[in-house]
Amino acid sequence: MKNTALTETHSALGAKMVPFAGYNMPVQYEGVNAEHETVRNAVGVFDVSHMGEFLIEGEHALDLIQKVTSNDASKLTIGKAQYSCMPNDEGGIVDDLIVYRVKEDTYLLVVNASNIEKDWNWISSKNDAGATMRDLSDDYSLLAIQGPKAVEAMQSLTSHDLASIKFYNFVVGDFAGIEHVIISATGYTGSGGFEIYCKNSEVQQIWDKVFEAGADYGIKPIGLAARDTLRLEMGYCLYGNDINDTTSPIEAGLGWITKFTKEFTNSEALKKQKEQGVARKLVAFELDERGIPRQGYDIVDGNGTKIGEVTSGTMSPSLGKGIGLGYVPTVFADVNSKINIQIRKNAVPATVVKLPFYKG
Repeated sequence: MKNTALTETHSALGAKMVPFAGYNMPVQYEGVNAEHETVRNAVGVFDVSHMGEFLIEGEHALDLIQKVTSNDASKLTIGKAQYSCMPNDEGGIVDDLIVYRVKEDTYLLVVNASNIEKDWNWISSKNDAGATMRDLSDDYSLLAIQGPKAVEAMQSLTSHDLASIKFYNFVVGDFAGIEHVIISATGYTGSGGFEIYCKNSEVQQIWDKVFEAGADYGIKPIGLAARDTLRLEMGYCLYGNDINDTTSPIEAGLGWITKFTKEFTNSEALKKQKEQGVARKLVAFELDERGIPRQGYDIVDGNGTKIGEVTSGTMSPSLGKGIGLGYVPTVFADVNSKINIQIRKNAVPATVVKLPFYKG
């Protein structure tokens, strides 16, 4: 089991630690609902240092990224980031990721912790033009400072105007007394804020100063359980749940990051899917009655016939009702379609809704 540079800090704060993607991670501190509300209303800090970081450099860096990712990375200027995914050859997804353009020929790829080795091997296998690749995953830490008060609470720690960093943009600069930190507006909670990339040796200083600066704003440490409820309220896909090696980006509603203005892995087959339509789609649903949908629960039609299963589900702390995502045949995928979630012996009625669940 790997530790992040802050594992002892989390334990000292009373975090409940659990194994996650090969790392010892804080799942919660005071409780999921309280932590969720902190991020929605004030500011909270996640240690997400388990995420993977690859540096792709050189004159062939963009060619490699264009080949392995579905989005069009040629649109990135320095200081911009892009959500994307890496399709496999069979119509599924190797991983979803964020691509940062750091310099002219330097890109940072941020990948899911559970897929670091798989992603590295996949990208390496496509690197026939000889782009320079470096795996920085074990050397870098990542903090997500999230919530509507994040800008105000953190402004004293940097000379950069945090309010001017637009969504999916970033700067490289000073933060909490450390130089050359990436300050990125790419959070996964829907409540605004920043992600801070720094070296492992720097993260304790940054963590301490962040909590000092945020003291008057109700800042609290937040665990992975609340990160899950926050991202689900926005309808953001989680790899391993809502997307995986067998789900296509078109089925998953990720057509918006699948650009057919270029060729990439399996692009022909995916283009055909987009043109001809798919047999199933990932939908968002809200329960019409009390209950909590969980990953793996069956989705059934009015006759009790299984038509799919829940990929992510929870009791939404913001809405006070059961919400979830799951794949269903396209005929059930329209907004306001009626489906049922099999919760133990009960088929609980649910309605397909438009994302996000949480409107802010």
